[in-house]
Amino acid sequence: MNILVTGANGFVGKSLCLELIRQGQTVRAVTRSANLQVENIKAMSVCNIDGKTDWAYALLGVNVVIHLAARVHVMKDNAIDALAEFRKVNVDGTLNLAWQAVEAGVQRFIFISSIKVNGEGSLLGQVYTAEDQPAPVDPYGISKREAEDALRQLANETGMEVVIIRPPLIYGPAVKANFKRMMHWLDKGIPLPLGSIHNQRSLVALDNLIDLIITCTHHPAAANQIFIAGDGEDLSTTELLRRMAAALGKKAWLVPVPESILMCGAKLLGKQAMAQRLCGSLQVDISKAHDLLDWKPPVSVDEALRKTAQYYMKFYK
Repeated sequence: MNILVTGANGFVGKSLCLELIRQGQTVRAVTRSANLQVENIKAMSVCNIDGKTDWAYALLGVNVVIHLAARVHVMKDNAIDALAEFRKVNVDGTLNLAWQAVEAGVQRFIFISSIKVNGEGSLLGQVYTAEDQPAPVDPYGISKREAEDALRQLANETGMEVVIIRPPLIYGPAVKANFKRMMHWLDKGIPLPLGSIHNQRSLVALDNLIDLIITCTHHPAAANQIFIAGDGEDLSTTELLRRMAAALGKKAWLVPVPESILMCGAKLLGKQAMAQRLCGSLQVDISKAHDLLDWKPPVSVDEALRKTAQYYMKFYK
């Protein structure tokens, strides 16, 4: 199978390309930077992804496209019209690639979307499913939802199979941003006021997401479906920090500050969004992937946290 992977030098893309090659697939890796290698894979470069990008050469002989590249969610976006900027890449760029994939005879197009299409958070005990009415809030989530809708319409019109995967927070070796920051705090033994958080959040380990993506490259029942990725185990922020600390071989110094006080303090400091992620719930249902694809997450949360911690201790210390 010849597989084109966009965003091949990203957090998910690097590991995905290596696993595909390990399984005997032929990979054409695409990055935005010229002369960039993905590990030992010579990558093609596409400097800008928008509605005018020429994909003809990259798509030659390709059976499956895995589209990871995107304008990603950022905490502080200085764009005058953020939604317009997200649409250029995530909607126009995606649809341009998909239509050229149809012309090139690609059989299946796998689009890595986001759980933000469902919304920003769920009530405790309630889960997001692939069949829920989308309710994106921020420009990133809105752009992903619009791309999903357009791809499904394209599939109906052309016959090219489209698979959509919505992951929640992804973690694993080389993870950055808030997950890396939390590991740093735990490694340094910094006391955190997060010892009494009773939320529930779904995550997905990098290995589990990659396994689901690869399953969707070839499973007949994946065609024209939407799947939500996840580890199959939800954790409170407090439990996640304790298990993350254990993976690092450290003790978690967690002070049991009531959530109401945390939320009030966050509001005063203008950090409501961060507090919502730490205290709010976001749970997903991955049963559709199990029922249709006979898929189960191959890696446990604790095993994935150990791999993440080992990478942190080796490369970030």
